[in-house]
Amino acid sequence: MSGVTSLHALSMLPSSTLPLKNMLLSRFKGQSVKSVQTPALFIDRAIFTKNCSNMHQRVKTWGVKFRAHVKTHKTAEGTRIQLRSDVLASSAIVVSTLAEAWQVLNSELVTAGVVDDYTIQILYGLPVGPTKIAELAEMIRSLKGKATIRIMIDNIHQLRALEAFGGKWSAFVKMDHGGKRAGLPLKSEALRELITAILASDSVHIHGFYCHAGDSYASTTPHQAASFLTAEMQTANDAAGLARSILDSRPELKPKYLLPFVLSVGSTPTAHATSLIDDQDRAKPLAKELTHGELEIHAGNYPVCDLQQIHTGLVRVEDVAHRVLASVLSYYPGRAEDGTDEALCDAGAIAMSKDSGPSGGYGDVVPWLSNYSAPLGELDEPPRCEWRLGRCSQEHGILTRTQSAGRGAELIPGQHLWIIGQHACLTMAAHPWYYILDSSVDGGLETIQDVWVPWKGW
Repeated sequence: MSGVTSLHALSMLPSSTLPLKNMLLSRFKGQSVKSVQTPALFIDRAIFTKNCSNMHQRVKTWGVKFRAHVKTHKTAEGTRIQLRSDVLASSAIVVSTLAEAWQVLNSELVTAGVVDDYTIQILYGLPVGPTKIAELAEMIRSLKGKATIRIMIDNIHQLRALEAFGGKWSAFVKMDHGGKRAGLPLKSEALRELITAILASDSVHIHGFYCHAGDSYASTTPHQAASFLTAEMQTANDAAGLARSILDSRPELKPKYLLPFVLSVGSTPTAHATSLIDDQDRAKPLAKELTHGELEIHAGNYPVCDLQQIHTGLVRVEDVAHRVLASVLSYYPGRAEDGTDEALCDAGAIAMSKDSGPSGGYGDVVPWLSNYSAPLGELDEPPRCEWRLGRCSQEHGILTRTQSAGRGAELIPGQHLWIIGQHACLTMAAHPWYYILDSSVDGGLETIQDVWVPWKGW
């Protein structure tokens, strides 16, 4: 323990390298959008809030629990909106880093009682590495009833490291339903071995089974997304059934497992699909037939969305709550191989990330529409996109014509553009703070309403 530098201790130290919210507010609140230096990331708080409320309505309709992943925005303000809406209140979150967990615990989410009578439940969202155990133990010791920390396990060596360290640990077993990112396949001998060992452990307790359908981002219809949700639920339920069958053969262990397992499944596409699928999809009846645990839906990208989400067919441009503001630097008539024009902007790979997607490129130039209340499918057609971030290097963003654009209006150096990136989680991680707009108030898309400072570090 003495060799571990605590992120909690570091988070308490003043640092001139960390932007202070009050200082940023005094500089930018009430200022014009075009007054900031580009590239800059903006969030429409009204759309962000509406997306969170809609997600709460979906899980409420299904009658299941919800766990919000905070890794996309990494802010106290965004987490508060994810946990509290006009539909329901939740207290369960997922974090991707220990820094996020420390900051949640030190924020007003806990210290000011934002979660009211609930104890906030934090799940560390990666299978736990042995090098993280000491700091997680320190975090648990510091809680004093303010929160619950849970971990993920998908390897017997993780279990042995936890047992060697000591203490009591509550864990999800991470399942791989076919995406091959992390977790154990249902039919693997390693899964049976791990579950058997955890059930017999005096240190680690199985809270539930966790699946994430990251491969559902390839969906293009609600039915395809529903098929991924079905696979997730079936995998988690069958894994819990395996655990119950092992317990049946070890009756002396049953008193430790009187409560049902939590079956935590989801991604933004599969969570969105819950409101669009019908009884013809296997997912909806299956949710009522789960016999080995209680269903929990988790998702993280849904408050902001991005081009990858639009491609699934479950999200419209009007549902995307963020944009990167970029400036045109130069213009190159006829430079492209097909003879079309190109332009240079200041939003390159560091501002947008180099994640691509099925739609191609690294971002689309899209106007910011304020019709955030229109339901899916109500608008006659999406806004026309004539330019795309077709190539990028570190600070250079190369804007190319879309195939359908032909020879439209030229871009002028100094002109400002809104760009939606392919993957919001990586795009937002590149920015030191976010400028907050609000399309639900007069002038809310023209002047800065707030500034959110994301948590950094691992």
